[in-house]
Amino acid sequence: MSAAVPDVVLPAVSRLVSAVRTVYRGPAIAVEHAVVCLLSRGHLLIEDVPGVGKTTLAMALGKALGLGVHRLQFTPDTLPSDILGLTIFNQQSQAFEFHPGPIFTPILVADEINRATPKTQAALLEAMNERGVTVDGETRRLPEPFLVLATQNPIEYLGTYPLPESQLDRFLMRISLGYPAAEEERALLVSGGADRALSTMRPVLTLTELKQAQALVESVTVAEKLLDYVMALVQRTRSSRDLVLGVSPRGAQGLFRAVQAHALVAGRPFATPDDVKKVAPAVLAHRVLASATGRYEGTGAGRRERETVQKILDEVAVPL
Repeated sequence: MSAAVPDVVLPAVSRLVSAVRTVYRGPAIAVEHAVVCLLSRGHLLIEDVPGVGKTTLAMALGKALGLGVHRLQFTPDTLPSDILGLTIFNQQSQAFEFHPGPIFTPILVADEINRATPKTQAALLEAMNERGVTVDGETRRLPEPFLVLATQNPIEYLGTYPLPESQLDRFLMRISLGYPAAEEERALLVSGGADRALSTMRPVLTLTELKQAQALVESVTVAEKLLDYVMALVQRTRSSRDLVLGVSPRGAQGLFRAVQAHALVAGRPFATPDDVKKVAPAVLAHRVLASATGRYEGTGAGRRERETVQKILDEVAVPL
């Protein structure tokens, strides 16, 4: 890896993290995970109760990048065409014209995604995986970069639909925010809330710097022993008696790329076991199914899955 590139990219990544932290006053690790998803070209699902800053974190990241951001509020009557767009006959030109939907934006904030029906949720699958949308037999490419920042309330809340496993697998990470620390919440009250800070936020990262950082992620060094550690974690999820479904090859690829991206966020050109431990729960927990009784019981809010992944992290030996 060139020694000159980090001198340009690493300060830019640091500026991005710092800028988002000035608006979002929750746990710092949530900001790191959001930036890891961005650098890994992945998508982020933020799951928690209302009012803890899910939308604030998503909007702050978008505004810090200075890219096009479209916030779409999902409801039970949201249709696939409301996301993808539709073809309408133009009487003046006597021809059908495609009107693109809000998904044709660099950053889509899918707010409360689990309030939409499964059919509408499925409309995002192709876009998130292939970076394209097929309407009326024609595939249209989405802009680069393309990032889905989705928020959802726990499925125990009324009026929500659980995301199917195929949809969850499209998200590189699923995180929960929790409540902010007392001093952070106090500062938020004194400052007048996050909306005021969002309104004055300015871009801190250029598109060129973002693309450089994304390209640099793939060059972060992962030692053979660390790769063996990653593979051991993946294999353990597939053989664990606490799980009825282990991590897929796509999940293993996502973990590897997230480890590289986290090293870059930490300011290093090489990955360490600490990078693995920081990102593994957020990358793996929504890709496995846990069952204390040995039978499938559904994913719920993912608590048992997260506990099982953490147990595996505690059990698998860390390379020295």
